[in-house]
Amino acid sequence: MRAYKQLLLGSVGLLGMSTPALAQDQQQPAAAEAAANEASNVIIVTARRRDEDVQDVPAVIDTVTADDLAKLSMRDFKEVSTLAPGLQLETNANGIGGSAKMRGVNFDVNASGNNPTVEFYMNDAPITAGVILQQMYDIGQIEVLRGPQGTLRGRASPSGSITITAKKPDLYSYGGFMDMTANDIGTINAKAALNIPIVEGIAAIRAAGVWDENEGDRVHSIYNNPDPFGRTKSGRLSGLITPSDWLRFEGMYQRIDFTGRTYDQVASFSEVNPDADPSPVDIRTKDRLSIQQAPRDIRQIFNIYNWRAEASHWGQRLIYQGQHYTQNIHSTDNVDDGNFFDGDINQISHTKSTSGSHEVRLQNDERLFGMLDYVVGFFDATNNPDTVLSSPTPVRLPDALGGGIAQIVNTAVESKGKSHEQSIFGNLTAHIGDLEIAGGARHIDYTNRGILLVGGTAISDRTQHEKQWIYSGSVKYNFTHDLMVYASTGSSWRPGIDVVGDFNIAPSDLENSFLHLPAETSKSYEVGFKSTMLDGQLRFNLTGYHQKFKNFPFRAPGSGVYYINTVAVRDALGNVTSTAQQVGQFNFVGAVPVEVNGVEGDVSYTILKGWDLSAAASYSMGKIKNGTVPCTDLNRDGVPDSITSAPSLQQMVAAVGSDNIASCQVNQRSGFMAPFSATVQSEYTFPVINGGNAYIRGLLTYYGKSQVDPTNPYDDVSDYALVNLFAGLRSDDGAWEIGLYAKNVFDTTKTLTRTTPLSTSYQQLAWGGQFDPSTGRPVFTGSSGANYTSTYTGVTTTAPREFGINVRYAFGSR
Repeated sequence: MRAYKQLLLGSVGLLGMSTPALAQDQQQPAAAEAAANEASNVIIVTARRRDEDVQDVPAVIDTVTADDLAKLSMRDFKEVSTLAPGLQLETNANGIGGSAKMRGVNFDVNASGNNPTVEFYMNDAPITAGVILQQMYDIGQIEVLRGPQGTLRGRASPSGSITITAKKPDLYSYGGFMDMTANDIGTINAKAALNIPIVEGIAAIRAAGVWDENEGDRVHSIYNNPDPFGRTKSGRLSGLITPSDWLRFEGMYQRIDFTGRTYDQVASFSEVNPDADPSPVDIRTKDRLSIQQAPRDIRQIFNIYNWRAEASHWGQRLIYQGQHYTQNIHSTDNVDDGNFFDGDINQISHTKSTSGSHEVRLQNDERLFGMLDYVVGFFDATNNPDTVLSSPTPVRLPDALGGGIAQIVNTAVESKGKSHEQSIFGNLTAHIGDLEIAGGARHIDYTNRGILLVGGTAISDRTQHEKQWIYSGSVKYNFTHDLMVYASTGSSWRPGIDVVGDFNIAPSDLENSFLHLPAETSKSYEVGFKSTMLDGQLRFNLTGYHQKFKNFPFRAPGSGVYYINTVAVRDALGNVTSTAQQVGQFNFVGAVPVEVNGVEGDVSYTILKGWDLSAAASYSMGKIKNGTVPCTDLNRDGVPDSITSAPSLQQMVAAVGSDNIASCQVNQRSGFMAPFSATVQSEYTFPVINGGNAYIRGLLTYYGKSQVDPTNPYDDVSDYALVNLFAGLRSDDGAWEIGLYAKNVFDTTKTLTRTTPLSTSYQQLAWGGQFDPSTGRPVFTGSSGANYTSTYTGVTTTAPREFGINVRYAFGSR
């Protein structure tokens, strides 16, 4: 009970608010406007920087409202992907960063660079995925915008953007809510918000917060270790001031504090390969176990400052949007993946970065000449990441002397960077009767310097300065009020990335080509239609697209490819005495041509009063077209090898020589997600008491089969479906709700990814049986690189089944 009380008090004490993406009518309370939209079955989005019915926008947009999040008991932002087919959201196991993948291509945040394939925006300002993919609370609306973005907001992104708007304060009414969730797998989640109008119609604040404790993915160690654990504490405080009907000021501060301990899940290789050697402890994927002897510790602290000012006059609006945020992340990462030595050998990382952005734009509120809408602006963004880590190399004693660890050589690694992007942009939309023609352009001026220091020596120091134009265009025609067809095109650009994680002190030219990549460009073409029928009861939208990339950064999947890594050998005092080679494994990146073709559609239907049904589906196939990629190619035939154990140093030297790494020409998939995915939702409500309704909801998410890594024959995933069910009572006005839910009802367990067998690289001391007569210590005759391959593979799997209860109470403006 004490824990519950602490959670409750902590949740009530945390405060927060949100900043809107576009100002609403100052004289109408937001809650009343939202209710009016809901009643008319209209979904308002700000995809084009102004309020529009989603059915009027010539683009594919998935919307997730605050009501959607509450109805489906969503806490973790990554669950949003269950409502947007073709979208994959994930955070890295080491806690450093996260990513979104969409429309047939991958993105890996560990490849240094601040321009992902899918950009995130918090209250209209760009922000990194690692900050967003946390616990959600007091969210107003989430919009998933598909296709090239950048001529209207922030930075260029080839696959899409995800915008998140926190709930904004109400200038007229007090209000708030409390929301408590508990489940059978160790989760307790408490959220709360409070809205206070300081001066009615002029000034208000909103405060919100969350306290969440859980057991993460519930992967436990086979050793007697502490259970996995995650705790998120976050609070948000915002203010809104409208001193006159033409002036508006907003500000927000949010802090996120996460502490966690996790284990890397494994499974015996014999689970999928009958010829593999048996494991010391047989582990199946469904067991959710790890061979780590100590947990990975993670601590993340994010501070976000977001502010906005708007002035409107003569039918025009001038907007300034600013943001500053910091990331402070500490994590450990076990390098003894094969569990060869007694005890884990951890790489300790500390990442600290500071980012900021400013945008000034002018746009019309009233249509010019009755037919023109415009947006013009200036954007400025900086990012200053700094990562310091200790890279350990274990040195092993000869078998005759016990074969234990003689010493661990720690090499200091520091990655520094500073990027600065400035751009000007403009968009013009002409409305000519039932025809609409729109076009936009952005000029980007980008500068970045990245430095990688290993042992105090710079092994990489690269400066980029590039300028580029991108464009967008669309045409739509309304055959009737309820049927619109459209065609659009757009280009995108991303700066070349510098890949961090290879700490070889003697990289080859070929190796460097897979670490420092040229800029990427892409072009996209799309056609589709949007239709509304039966007085708004039925909606059906469909689109098809083709996108072509040059120099797309394709990252080697799974555990990566093998290469020759040169490390420093040090004495007991830490002095470098020599260098040595060993076989390493890393996810290098190749710049390749890619073509993507896909189809996306959605349908919603109000079957009866109180009974709604909706479905959405996505098919996307991206393929590398004769691209050069890093690979493991021991037989030198130009085709990536499928191997089940780490090669020896002698094998690698014979295969790659002084190049350190092999390259292959491939024609294969560019994304590792299932090409086809779909969701189906339904809700039925009926009155049971005066002022209260019972409800039954269901959410089915289907994933088609996927090959995942084309070079790994053991990681294919067959199709599967996850079913979530919800039932409970809710008041007519939504003021209170008591619900039960079950997620992954049938406890479906699927191995989503599987690496090659885990291995450990180390330096092996040689000994000829001699001892130093003065000290009696053995005299070693040198060291050489060695590898151990375990009988386990690294795996990830679907989330476990979860039964829970949710209680919610709201009052006033909420």
